Amino acid sequence: MDEAVAHYRDEIDPSHQPLFDRLHSLILDTFPDAQMTIAYGMPTYRVGRHRLNVGAWKHSLSLYLSPQRDGGFSARHPRLASGKGTIKLSADAAADIPDEEFRELIRAALGGE
Repeated sequence: MDEAVAHYRDEIDPSHQPLFDRLHSLILDTFPDAQMTIAYGMPTYRVGRHRLNVGAWKHSLSLYLSPQRDGGFSARHPRLASGKGTIKLSADAAADIPDEEFRELIRAALGGE
């Protein structure tokens, strides 16, 4: 894990760390060559010109991505969509979503054209 991303992870609320770790692992399992950095104060995963930001907030994690590149995730989970290109994930909501569905979201966000 990138040092800055690891520091960010270690500083977030411990209740969010397992979900952050799950998403981080799924992103890197799907795109092992994804570049990690901190952008806009949060971890950002980049593949080519595409990016996926993961931010930790008081009650949840949020994923920030192009709204056209979520693989239909927002349509399947409208209660988690919060504004244009934002998906809010509490640990409880994420527990009901299988890894493969997150992989689809990650492939859509960071994959080809």
